Amino acid sequence: MVNVSVMGSGSWGTTLAKVFADAGNQVTLWARREELANAIRQTRENPDYLPGITLPEGLKTITDATAALAEADIVVFAVPSQTMRENLSAWREDLPSDATLVSISKGVERETHLRMSEVIAELTGVDPQRIVVLSGPNLAREIAEEQPAATVIAGLDENRAKLVQAAVSTHYLRPYTNTDVIGAEIGGACKNVIALACGMAAGRGLGDNTLATVITRGLAEITRLGVALGAEERTFAGLAGLGDLVATCTSPLSRNRSFGVRLGEGGTLEEARKATHGQVAEGVISSSSIWQLAKEHQVDMPITQAVYAVCHEGMTVGDMIVALMGRSKKAE
Repeated sequence: MVNVSVMGSGSWGTTLAKVFADAGNQVTLWARREELANAIRQTRENPDYLPGITLPEGLKTITDATAALAEADIVVFAVPSQTMRENLSAWREDLPSDATLVSISKGVERETHLRMSEVIAELTGVDPQRIVVLSGPNLAREIAEEQPAATVIAGLDENRAKLVQAAVSTHYLRPYTNTDVIGAEIGGACKNVIALACGMAAGRGLGDNTLATVITRGLAEITRLGVALGAEERTFAGLAGLGDLVATCTSPLSRNRSFGVRLGEGGTLEEARKATHGQVAEGVISSSSIWQLAKEHQVDMPITQAVYAVCHEGMTVGDMIVALMGRSKKAE
């Protein structure tokens, strides 16, 4: 049993807090808003993000970040990728000196094009060996409902990865370890962009052949970028690559896919945001930073480029499909 602090009470942060508690650990969940923290304490459920899911009695919910971080053996950063830097700036002085830091945010920082583990290392000054990444097919609702699933714990220090693996292992979640942090993070960030493309196709009424094509060619371009950045190619055939990609591209629980569906139906970015509970899909923001990263490393990512053009340059979904299908012919 270890002390776990989960910093962020969205759907995925709350789900992981439940998982860690179910695995027998002492867990503190930090919520930004006092009204949400009170609701969780009084009802044993998160009404904003996981309604209907009963949370363990031992799960402690507070809004004091300093108190939440005190004596933690594992600190889980469960905030959106584009707010990671701001939050870490406020928290870094309170981080326990030898805690294992876990990133569950899937994105690439907009301005710097840094992965989340790189942002954590830069802001906190900790040895990258202390940072672990959790990734994979992680649809929060299904895991919160205790449907069988697996995930990847990637870290440069195998002992720390195994520590998190043991702490998050339950009868319904099976964690695997991996040392390829770059691959896990690139897979997790890029799949959101491909899921947007799949949603756009579905919104246009296109079928399974199209979906399979986008997923397969999306995996190819994700792999190219990952390898160019130093990842292991085989990572993208595993849970943090193909597994995460399939789940995010096909499930109605995926915000990125749902956001893309609305765009494919002809909606604007604002209309899509309203249709997905007022939140902009991570892939919309990440498409810009990932496309810029691809250009920096001269990696061909046509689907990512097309999604970026729809989200940021005014291209229509119809024109996107025409542009992708009209690309020059080549061997697979």
